[in-house]
Amino acid sequence: MIDLLVDPKVWISLFSVTLVQIALGSDNLIIITIIANKLPAAERKKAINLGLLLAMAFRILFLLIVSYVLKYFTGVFYQLDTHQPAWVRLHAELSGKSILLFFGGLFLVWKGVKELRLKSKGLGQEVQKADRFSQVVLLIVGMNLLFSVDSILTVVGMTDVFLVMAGSVIISVGLMLLFAGYISDYMTRNPDFEILGLFVLLLIGFVLFLEGGHVAHLSVNGNLFPYIPQWIVIFILLLMFSVDLYQNWLERKGEKDPIHLHRRKKASLVEG
Repeated sequence: MIDLLVDPKVWISLFSVTLVQIALGSDNLIIITIIANKLPAAERKKAINLGLLLAMAFRILFLLIVSYVLKYFTGVFYQLDTHQPAWVRLHAELSGKSILLFFGGLFLVWKGVKELRLKSKGLGQEVQKADRFSQVVLLIVGMNLLFSVDSILTVVGMTDVFLVMAGSVIISVGLMLLFAGYISDYMTRNPDFEILGLFVLLLIGFVLFLEGGHVAHLSVNGNLFPYIPQWIVIFILLLMFSVDLYQNWLERKGEKDPIHLHRRKKASLVEG
């Protein structure tokens, strides 16, 4: 425990995973705000807080289950060795961990491409109707859990330390509880940050897909699936977010300090 607290890699991983959690939760937060607006003003904040806290508990439970599967279901239960079709030679040693990583990566790629298509067409998520406080809270919890599948798989792809996983969930939900209005307004004004989160899904999905093949020792015509270290993934993510935030700052600065064009004065003619 103490070793984790003094390890700078753990803190860097916690920061990057939390940042990704916030980016991926932007859609979720906006939808939660829309759902809560169905209630009277006095009950909205209470519904958001209760819904997020319940959803956080369920997400941590799901993370615990997923991390347990990745840790203990590592035994090989099936060996694949085929030459069908004749020009492809496949070899793999399948385990519960490799299947979870493999199909989890495929799911993230599918979800990321689907959401990008929806965003490009200007379509949003549908919000169900609810009018009572209990219905609104349950709807918030359900929507949060529905959107948390990709978030959980993304966290698993970035770190294998459960304390970092759970800590990122707690911190991101805590920030949503404290700054729900500000975060929602920021995401509305900066939809590019939300799009960046979808590209993160594609990146992590690709990494999980490769890691699943690597764990299964999957080889195609003798070529093993490569392994991408976690520090490379974290570096790429931090670089992406840093560039996006810097470009956002430049745009805001340009809006505050517009360039003033000066007209060229006509030269006066001197009579000879």
